[in-house]
Parts: sequence; structure tokens; C-alpha cells
Amino acid sequence: MYISCAAYFFFLRATAFECNYSSVHTLPYSPETFSGEPIADPIVSVKQEIRNKMGSLPQLYSDPSEKQADLIDPIKLKTLFNSQQKYLNNFFDKLDLSQAHVFTQTLLNSTGTIFITGVGKSGFVSKNISQTLVSLGIKSQFLSPVDALHGDIGILNSNDVLVMFSKSGNTEELIRLVPCARAKGAFLISVTSVEGNALMGMSDLNVHLPLERELCPFDLAPTTSTAIQMVFGCTVAIAMMDAKNLTKEGYAANHPAGRIGKSLIFKVRDVMKKQDELPVCHEGDLIMDQLVELTSKGCGCLLVIDDDYHLIGTFTDGDLRRTLKASKEGIFKLTVGEMCNRNPRTISAERMAVEAMKKMEAPPSPVQFLPVIDEDNKLIGIVTLHGLVSAGL
Repeated sequence: MYISCAAYFFFLRATAFECNYSSVHTLPYSPETFSGEPIADPIVSVKQEIRNKMGSLPQLYSDPSEKQADLIDPIKLKTLFNSQQKYLNNFFDKLDLSQAHVFTQTLLNSTGTIFITGVGKSGFVSKNISQTLVSLGIKSQFLSPVDALHGDIGILNSNDVLVMFSKSGNTEELIRLVPCARAKGAFLISVTSVEGNALMGMSDLNVHLPLERELCPFDLAPTTSTAIQMVFGCTVAIAMMDAKNLTKEGYAANHPAGRIGKSLIFKVRDVMKKQDELPVCHEGDLIMDQLVELTSKGCGCLLVIDDDYHLIGTFTDGDLRRTLKASKEGIFKLTVGEMCNRNPRTISAERMAVEAMKKMEAPPSPVQFLPVIDEDNKLIGIVTLHGLVSAGL
């Protein structure tokens, strides 16, 4: 009996070890039965059950080791671009501009919020169009049709417009949304591409976007319909922008961060160095006496001025190297005024910062800084390329 117990516990330890390293398709021998028969792996059983329920699906992926590199045929690629151009031209040729005009005017006249909705790829397009309107200062918001049916419909009011993008016009989620939105009193507009669809008859206004076919070889993937939705929505947005007489300043106010906003908002006075930050000297100063001023202000130059702070010229670290190479020890006797550039590029403080960058990069050769002067040619600052880049320009 003692030997049997010892053998039994030894067997348990051995089978536990085997459990850790056994195949994923079998479990260790059962200590209850000692039958030696493997117990079916429950994970494998579940996978098999799923396969049985799913039926015989096609094998989508082959063995990676046997997979050959996919290559794009340039001739076929050109054909695809030509086909897409043809389908887009069909849209432009057949679009009913009177419908587009009524649609745009309706949005412009709205005193509430323009809600835009769609499902799937049309949903992504709807989000983009809505955000474009917002960036132009037009009240708009994307409304998820699913979330709307679970509480978000509460945001709709009687003075709002609900625009529904759907290629087929038979999207179930949008059809279910219509009676709820109508009960809230919103004005309903459907934008569809298939004639005689359900949304068309349920909306206050329908806009038909002509679609010859999808670029997809199966005519299924929304590869052209979404393109014409985007083109239509963005064109309408710009038409509204024009009607509202939106200025560059107004546009910039909606884009305070990022290069777009900064290029429209920042002026030279906002990014220039001034007063004690300026590396100034007089034309009678010896070059070698001004090395500290030249190198300590981080501008790579000296700004040569007279006693009234009028700008006379500039002397750069490049000028220093060239002068040293040409004059050698004679540089110790040279003044800044003798070697400075008396016709430097300059800019005024009220010019846009992006203009300063363009002026620095202009031919015949780029420069790293621009002295900032007033209408009397008095020096009031300096703008550097490093400063513009640091400001996000």
C-alpha cells in the first residue's frame, strides 16, 4: 500500500510536469482514471465548435512561408486612376446644381446647429465635413446614429438641421433615427446616391449625388461614393465660408495652434528680439572688440547703428571668417563699419512672421536673420530663423 501511494504521488508530479510542456492539442493523463487516454483540450473543442457553426469559409491566407511578394502593376494603377477620374467627372457632369444650391442655402439659413450623421465610411465623411464647418466658425456637430438612438437624440432642437449621408439611402440605423429626429422638430436632409431609396421619401429635402459605380472591382467597397460625398460636403462648406465673408483673421482665430493658425496670427513683433537682446555696435568699433557681442546674443550677427539707433548695416559671423581669412592680422585694425553689409534685408514689425521666413529664404542666398526697423529706419528688433522655427513656423 505504501508503495502504491508513493507511486501515485510520483505519477501526479510527472503528469503535472507533462501538463506544462504538453502539446496544445492534449491535456495530461487523468489521475482519476489512469486510463492513459488524453483528455480533449477545451480550447480546441471550442474552436472546432465555432468552425462547425461558421460553415466552410474560404481559406483567406496561405502559409506565410509560401507567400510571394505582391507587386503593383503600374499600367493597372494608371488605369485605376483614369477610371476614378471618369467616375468623378460623371458626378460633376450630372450633379443637380439647383439641389446643391437649396441644400447650401438651407444650411446657411439655419439658426441652430447643423448635425451631420452617417454610418460606416459615410460616418467618417460626415465627421470630416462637420469639423470643416466648425473650423470655419459654423455651428456643426457629428451625431452618431447609434448613440442618438440611445440618448444623444436629446441634443436635437426644432431649429436644428440633420444631414444624413448614405450611399444607398436604405441604411437601417438612419431609417430608425428619422422618426425620432422628426419628433424633435429638426429639419431632415438626406444625401444619397441610389434612386428611389427609403430616406429620400422620409426627408424634408433630398440631394442626389450621381454615382456611376465604385472603383472597387466588385462595385462594393465605397471607394468612389465616399469621394464624391467628401467633395460635395467640402465644396458646400467653402460656399458658406464665402457667403459669410470669413476673413483670414477670422479663420486664424479658429486655428490658434499649429502652423495654420500661427502663420495667420503671428506678426514679426510677436517673435522678434528687442532692446537688451539686440547685438548692437557702432560703425567705428573695432571688429575684435565686438566678438563678445557678436557671439553672446545668439543671433550670429552685429547690428550696426548710429547714435540715434538708425540701422547702418550688419556684420555676420560669416563676414568675420571671410575678413579674418583675407586680412589675417590686419583684422585687429579694422572697424565694423569698414566691413559691414550696408544694404541688408530688413522687415517691419507689423509684417506677418511667415513673410519674414519667406524673405529669409529668398534668393540669391538665404539669410538667418532680419533686422526689424520702423518707418524712420530705426532699429527696433531682430527676427531670426531659429526664433521662427521655435515659434512653430
